[in-house]
Amino acid sequence: MSDLLVRVAHVAAVLAVVLVAAYLGRLAARASRQPEVIGEILAGILVVPAVLALGGPDGLALVLPADVVGLLKLLGQMGLVLFLVGVAHDLRHGGSGLGAKAVGWVTAGSFVPALLAGLAMAAWVLLAADPDLRGTAPAPALVLMVAVALSVTAVPVLARILEDRRMADTTPGKLSMAAAVVTDSVAWVLLVVAVGISGGVLLSLALLAAGVGMTVVGRILLRGRTPTAAATRFPRPTGLAVAAVALLLAFQFEHWGLTAVFGSFVVGLALPAGPWTAVVRPVTNFGRLLVPVFFVVAGMGVANAPRAAVPWAAILIAVALAVVGKVGGSYLGARVAGQDRRTALTVGVLMNTRGLTEIVVLQAGYSAGLLSVQLFLALVVMALVTTAMTGPLLSLIERRRRVDPTAPRERVPDLPGGAP
Repeated sequence: MSDLLVRVAHVAAVLAVVLVAAYLGRLAARASRQPEVIGEILAGILVVPAVLALGGPDGLALVLPADVVGLLKLLGQMGLVLFLVGVAHDLRHGGSGLGAKAVGWVTAGSFVPALLAGLAMAAWVLLAADPDLRGTAPAPALVLMVAVALSVTAVPVLARILEDRRMADTTPGKLSMAAAVVTDSVAWVLLVVAVGISGGVLLSLALLAAGVGMTVVGRILLRGRTPTAAATRFPRPTGLAVAAVALLLAFQFEHWGLTAVFGSFVVGLALPAGPWTAVVRPVTNFGRLLVPVFFVVAGMGVANAPRAAVPWAAILIAVALAVVGKVGGSYLGARVAGQDRRTALTVGVLMNTRGLTEIVVLQAGYSAGLLSVQLFLALVVMALVTTAMTGPLLSLIERRRRVDPTAPRERVPDLPGGAP
């Protein structure tokens, strides 16, 4: 009993340090005019290397022994699952009011070239890169995984940037959000397929079909009078039930060979709008609180990579292809959709935001053995760099608009206190 209490106290102490580090990371990001998630991700990832630098391997083993790491991993996964329930629920609201043609062209421009850029990156990894970078994953799974990694746009981070810069009701904001919703929905499906390939294509497709069936049946049942009344009158107990079902499905799908993320999306997409939005919100907020623990677990994988193995070439190639695929492709899609050059460029910059969603995708691929430590590190750096570019590039576009008297009047404002 005493050992259990000591272990719980140890986990609680580490959890407190992680949450404080995440808070400080958010403050630092806000002060440097970056999205808060950048500081949060960096703080979580750097916790383990900081302990390793200060105390060495013995200090790391003392602060983070195997049993504590196991509990932290479980907490991080639980937080991620609960947070993604809300993300999936919000993906249902992707309407922009700008017409299907405009949204369709921007979506195609933001997804197809980025997917092709990912295929090019994967081809380089398979054919020309060091074997340690390539890893041991099946080639089809690796190709699909890298393609998905370069095609993702982080809907939660994008929504926060649009809100903080008061761009949600602008044409670039509406177009980018609508396109990001569709792009991420497809990317999550492709991620499930990529992770499932190692366990068998037919099995993964069968599980994917089962998940879609659960979503459809759940939507039908939860629209009924009794579930709606329960969600309206008892939102907190209903929220606990939603959280329990999401965790159960997520870990069950992971046990079957898919990613736990899929269970989150099955539940999130099954929940209707209306009173269910109030039910989902506290579930999402609680999960969001634990997400920094997920970053610490990811940081352990990065910390274990030898310094000599830092793949600088892969980092440069990943960043270059990611920017060209997302910014260039989204720009072309917006131009074909009839937008002016400045609006199209703004859309491209916004669609290049990856952040939290990208880290989740990469961690899923790393945990499934599809990404080597070096390739995981290269793509994590790519995600951070492309997300960090968003704020400065938007400010640059706005400054150029101010000195151009012929520019459209729709404004992309700077924040007085910095973009979190």
